[in-house]
Amino acid sequence: QVRLVESGGGLVQPGGSLRLSCAASGFTFSNYAMRWYRQAPGKERELVAYISSTGGSTTYADSVKGRFTISRDNALNMVYLQTNNLKPEDTAVYLCHMPLGYWGQGTQVTVSS
Repeated sequence: QVRLVESGGGLVQPGGSLRLSCAASGFTFSNYAMRWYRQAPGKERELVAYISSTGGSTTYADSVKGRFTISRDNALNMVYLQTNNLKPEDTAVYLCHMPLGYWGQGTQVTVSS
């Protein structure tokens, strides 16, 4: 069955960086675009970044453009989100998503001094 497992979250000071990872299994990973979302307490789930199946096309939410980078390794069935210059408003649970409605359990990112 489809499985998405995120990792790499944690507590970081403002201006810091984290690299989030999502390990995918149970489907032909290289056939599907992937997305990272985030959800902060009391807020709606927000699309953060998108990457096409080949990795040749990416898009970002305006709030993270220039600070976050999405990438993937189709040989390893992994998708990554490099987060730089983190701000307190980036605090959220970050979730990996593939089409057909599958989600990971999320990884918590907390940005605080």
